[in-house]
Formats: sequence, structure tokens, C-alpha cells
Amino acid sequence: MSEVTGSKSWREEFMNLMEDTGIRYTGDAVGISTVFEAKRAELVFEESAESESLKDQVKGFAKAWGEMVVELGKGCKDIVQQNFLTEDSYVVQKLRGPVQKVSGRLSFLNGYLPEDRDPFHAWSVIIFVFLFAFAALNVNNGHDSSVPLLKKVRIHPPSGTHILLPDGRRMAYREQGVPSNRARYSFIAPHGFLSSRLAGIPGVEESLLEEFGVRLVTYDLPGFGESDPHPKRNLNSSALDMEHLANAVGVSDKFWVLGFSSGSMHAWAALKYIPNRIAGAALFAPMVNPYESSMTKEETSRTWEKWIRRRKLMYYLARRFPKFLNHFYRRTFLSGKHGQIDKWLSLSLGNRDKALTEGLRFKEFWHRDVEESIRQLNSKPFIEEAVLQVSDWGIKLADLQVQKKCPGKGIFPWFKFMYSQAECELTGFLGPIHLWQGMEDEVVPPAMTDYVARVLPSAVVHKLPDEGHFSYFIFCDECHRQIFSALFGSPQGPLGGTTQSILEVNTEELWPHTDYTRS
Repeated sequence: MSEVTGSKSWREEFMNLMEDTGIRYTGDAVGISTVFEAKRAELVFEESAESESLKDQVKGFAKAWGEMVVELGKGCKDIVQQNFLTEDSYVVQKLRGPVQKVSGRLSFLNGYLPEDRDPFHAWSVIIFVFLFAFAALNVNNGHDSSVPLLKKVRIHPPSGTHILLPDGRRMAYREQGVPSNRARYSFIAPHGFLSSRLAGIPGVEESLLEEFGVRLVTYDLPGFGESDPHPKRNLNSSALDMEHLANAVGVSDKFWVLGFSSGSMHAWAALKYIPNRIAGAALFAPMVNPYESSMTKEETSRTWEKWIRRRKLMYYLARRFPKFLNHFYRRTFLSGKHGQIDKWLSLSLGNRDKALTEGLRFKEFWHRDVEESIRQLNSKPFIEEAVLQVSDWGIKLADLQVQKKCPGKGIFPWFKFMYSQAECELTGFLGPIHLWQGMEDEVVPPAMTDYVARVLPSAVVHKLPDEGHFSYFIFCDECHRQIFSALFGSPQGPLGGTTQSILEVNTEELWPHTDYTRS
């Protein structure tokens, strides 16, 4: 009985334990086996949990993190809606009117939607799809092989002829036309900004120079091309360099000075500082200081209104903060790649200039000229040139006007007159000055030439209707012939040659303020 009783008590205790787990069993053997199976399942479950892969754990973590972010977003959305998008909120009050106005004007577009579509949701999807397609097109265009690559700058072997200046600097120059011993007229041409001795008169025919007996000498400004830099250059030193060049290349008589665009700045300097060596001046779209105080308000306004904002910024930096120009120059023409002339020089071009600069012939000339100009890869000469353009030149163009200067009144001038027989003398530049100006020029606006004509009434102004900055001077055979005819009349050939008159020109028709037109 004791054993039976003991076994019963053991069974009762075991059954009580099973009841605590919530499981019911009907038999002894069956109950015991079930307990062991349950224990085994728990052990297997624990082993499988411990052996869970890292990938599954990361997935679980990411899922939990995503759920947290979603809940956070919902919470932020509720906060925004409750605080900023209520009827009484400041944002809604300010935007309600404009939004309703725009929605009213665009409400006609809702007619293109299906009747069962909410306009707000439909247009949101349409805008999203449009932006996505636009972005995809831009990405594809970025890898389009048909887009031409930018041409890289190439530095060529030296090709200039050199002279040694009195201060030890080398100057590179180039000659075109007839030789020195046969030249009837000698031209010396300083180049403009971002140019070189290779420019001269772009595209001029050797036969035309021979026909008029012209010798054309072009040179690199200090620091440009193959010329050595000048430590402290100004317009006075520029004029002296020109005189030293003339002496070195055998120009014993007076010579003509030719200036195009900003190169005219150096031509003005020659008229001021070495007038006894200058026979005359031929200036094309002549640049003057845009900050010139003697310009009228109207002339100043008409000048500045033609320029784009970037060009105005370049002038301001050159005048106030020239060191900042180095950043812009390094990103453009000193970047190692070629670019468009209007982008690099911050220019606005008219129709004729655009047609010219987009041509293959101009691009080849422009690229080669730029490559020669920047061959020293130094921004300092360009900064110096930009600063010169907007600084005080030390030259008053009005002083170049021919005037008669007589002895003043008083006792001392009277005694001087009695003993020396002093007479009145002429002051200013005594030679001819010719100006050519395109009336559609947006680089050097016509207002600048109007100013020059006002302070130099003796200058001959050739106004060119429908012409731009480059279109008359560059690659135009007819224009080049008109220029030489206006300066020298009928062609007479070089000295020592047979005098020929190939084209008879009535110079009276090419006299002051003549309008040239060409188809």
C-alpha cells in the first residue's frame, strides 16, 4: 500500500505540474513521453535562435529601424499639421490667397483628368513622373558621345623673332608685307587682351599689303606670348617699347600705329608719349577708360548699359580687387582647355559677330592666338592689362587735339618775343587719326567713339552700320581694302617698284563720318 500510495502521490505531483503548464494528458506513459517531447522542442528552439544568421539579424534590425522612422515621420507630420497647417496658423493665412489664386488659374487643366481622379493626387503623380523623366534625360545626355569634347590648349614651339630692349628684356615680334627697304608705309600694331603678335590684321592678304606697299609689324606685349614681363609697366613704358621696336627693325622714319579694341590703349599712349615718331593712327573699335571722368553722364550710361553683368563685375574687380581676377582667369582661358570667346571675355555679341565667331576659320585663328597669348601660363600680365584699362591713364585725349599755343601776355613774354622772335606753335598730335566703329558693337559701344569724336573733333570717324566688334576688322578682304584706301588713297605699290593703280578710289567719299555698308 505504501508503494501504491507513494506512486500515486508522485503521479499527483507530476499531473499538478503539467496542469500548471496548461497541458492535459490522459495516460501515464503518454504523459511522460509528452513532457520529454516538449522539453526537447524548447531546446531545439533555443538552439535555432542561437544559430540565427547575421543576415537575418540585420534584416530584423533594419525592419525595426524602418518602423521607427515611419512612426517618427508620422509624428512630425501630425505636429506640422496641428501647429502650422491649421486654419488659424500664420503660414496658412499667408499662403492661402496666392495658392487659391494660382489654383484658380490652373483649374482648367483638371478637365484633362479622368472624372474619378482626385486632382491633387493626380497632379502630384504627374509632376513627379515629369521630374523623374527630366532627370533621366539629363543623365543620358551627360554620357552622349555625340557631344563634342572641349579642345585642349597646346603650347607650340617658339616661332617669334626677338629683339633685346635697353633694360634687358626680350620682345618677340612678327613681320608681314613688304621688306623694310621697300616699305612705303610701316605699321606697328600692339595687340589687345588675350591676344598676341599673331593677330595683327587677322586674315589680311599678303598681296594687299604688297599692293599698297605696307609693312606690318606686330609684337607681344610684356608677359604675353614670347615677350619677357615688365616688372612695373604702364602706358609710358608701353610707348617706349614701341619706339625701341621701331628702331630695332629698321623703321627710321615715322610709322603708323594700329590699334584694335583694348589694343587702342597702347596706341593712345604712343600718340601722347612719342608723337614725333607717329605718322598717323588707325583705330578700330577704340577702347577708352570706362571710368573716364570727362565722359558725360549720357556717354557713360550708353557705354555701361551695353555690357552684361559679368563684364561689369570684371571691370569692378580690376579697379578695386584685381587679385580676385586670378580665380576667374584660372577657370577660363588658363584652364588648359579652349572655350567660346564671348564666355571667356564676358562679351555680348551681335548677329554679325556671332556668325563670324561660330565659323571654323575664326575658331582656328582664335585658338591659335590664345595658345600663343597664354604660353607662359602666368595670370599676372593679364591682370596688369585689365588694371591698365580701368586705371588713370595719365592721358587726356583732349590734349591730343591740335591747338595753337602763343606766348602769353605780360612783360616777360613781350621781352622774350622781342629777343627771340617767338611765334605761335601747334600742340597736340599733328598727324591724322582714323576711327572705325561698328554701330552694332556691344563690346566697345559706339558711345565710346562718340566721346572720342567729341574731344577730338579733328579725328576722322568711319561709322559702320550693321557691323559689330569683330565683323569688319577680321577676315574681311573687302574691308581691309577699304581701310587702306581710306588711309592712303590709291595703291602705289612698294618703293622701288612699278606704280600701279589697281583700284581708283575717290577719297572725298571716304572722308569724315562716312558710313560703310556691305552685304
